[in-house]
Amino acid sequence: MLDKLEYLMALARERHFGHAAEACGVTQPTLSAGIKQLEETLGVLLVQRGSRFIGFTAEGERTLDWARRIVGDTRAMREEIRALKHGLTGQLRIAAIPTTLAMVASLTTPFRARHPDVRFTILSRTSIEILAHLENLEIDAGVTYVDNEPLGRVTAVPLYQERYVLLTQRDGPFRRRSVVTWTEAATLPLCLLTPDMQNRRILDMHFREGGAEIHAAVETNSLVTLWSHLRLGHWSSVVPHTFLLLPRERDGSESR
Repeated sequence: MLDKLEYLMALARERHFGHAAEACGVTQPTLSAGIKQLEETLGVLLVQRGSRFIGFTAEGERTLDWARRIVGDTRAMREEIRALKHGLTGQLRIAAIPTTLAMVASLTTPFRARHPDVRFTILSRTSIEILAHLENLEIDAGVTYVDNEPLGRVTAVPLYQERYVLLTQRDGPFRRRSVVTWTEAATLPLCLLTPDMQNRRILDMHFREGGAEIHAAVETNSLVTLWSHLRLGHWSSVVPHTFLLLPRERDGSESR
């Protein structure tokens, strides 16, 4: 039964019978037969079929919720029993929004010190992608914002309170200032993250609350690209304080 539930979860992820079968390491007929057997066991139609995958029925969506719960609990049980016998081992999959990647090492380093047989896979993802990966059991933990996203069935553990700083030229208009308002920051040539990223949506909210409307001169979903613009000294940005943990070359910018 467990393998059939995993077939269902793979189909939900891939939205394609062939791709789901490949992800499960089985042939497409095997996957299709497994889902059909699950339907016969439950006595309901789970998948809307045509020449290709169409979607899940209402019963299929509910079964999918149970499948994620059952498979997740089963995996957790296996890991816990294995850890009791051999100590904690295996691969820990973590997805983090780009602005938090610099501080993930402060989590993995002490964890590795306590459990030296654990390996880590760390992925850069958006907040929405992280919640989807958690829902589909594709990652074990995520580092993301939770205030403005639908959480679903996850446990949230606060890590730190985010602060924002303005990175701008040392010889710019605010060179003698220790505090800059959101309205004033909006007058600078800004390089910001793209609007699909939660960090940018939070910044937009703060700018609006400060009575300013921003028009970013440069938008990017890459922190490397963001930093490469800032280091030239012609651009400014408002970034979380964790951005300052990234390795940087000496340049002509300073923070406010």
